Amino acid sequence: MTHRRTLLKTGPAAWLAGMGLGAALPGSAFAQAQAAVPAEVALELPGALWSGSARLRYFGFDIYDAALWTAPGFRATTYAQHALALELTYLRALSGRAIAQRSRDEMRRSGPISPVQEERWLAAMQEAFPDVKAGDRLLGLHSPAQGARFWLNGQVRRAVPDPDFSRLFFGIWLSESTSEPQMRSRLLSRAAT
Repeated sequence: MTHRRTLLKTGPAAWLAGMGLGAALPGSAFAQAQAAVPAEVALELPGALWSGSARLRYFGFDIYDAALWTAPGFRATTYAQHALALELTYLRALSGRAIAQRSRDEMRRSGPISPVQEERWLAAMQEAFPDVKAGDRLLGLHSPAQGARFWLNGQVRRAVPDPDFSRLFFGIWLSESTSEPQMRSRLLSRAAT
């Protein structure tokens, strides 16, 4: 009965956020609280606008919370032509090697990758992505003509100066061929189409 009264007094978004379920609601107070611009984004992407956030769940396990910031003028249909920053806050421990391998597998969905590119990109991601634990924050910055740069918990990790890599890497979340269309929709909830 207490939960019912709370729901009636505060509304469903506040009630779900209090139950730890607010990440599923893109317009909720929980999601908006996640919109604070990280220092790396403020420095590297002046004027960045929060676009959306979402939680990745896999077989019932929470993996990470994702948040997207975009440069003014960003359009979802041409995401690769715009600067953007994607932050993943991990909710469990994962090996960097597994993150890199899964990223490579997902990048294949967005476009063809030659064996030489695949080998080079996998090695770069294994350098960029360390083992993570719950609470670690991995942030990637996409610069269309330059490539990608990565930070872990605010510390620079590695740059991958390859625009094709960057387009396909961020396409994991933002391309129409993503394996997580609901996550894409939530990340782009405030972006122009």
